[in-house]
Amino acid sequence: TVVVPDPADRATIEEEHALELRTRDRERKLLKKIEQSIARIDAGDYGYCDETGEAIGVGRLIARPTATLSLEAQQRRELKQKMFGD
Repeated sequence: TVVVPDPADRATIEEEHALELRTRDRERKLLKKIEQSIARIDAGDYGYCDETGEAIGVGRLIARPTATLSLEAQQRRELKQKMFGD
């Protein structure tokens, strides 16, 4: 016979499974960004903003090595998303 956990246990198991899936998705996205950063290093484009072409800045790259936008360009993008949605 199969033992079916009570509803509270089942909810806990489902929540743990959902958390694991979110973690895996986050890790998969980070790995993709790391691979893209390595490709940018190989191409000589690493450290330059995708929108402006200007240097991103060492402080930002230390904080977020996969950054593709300068801080100012990222702030503009976030403001546009906030104003107009995705």
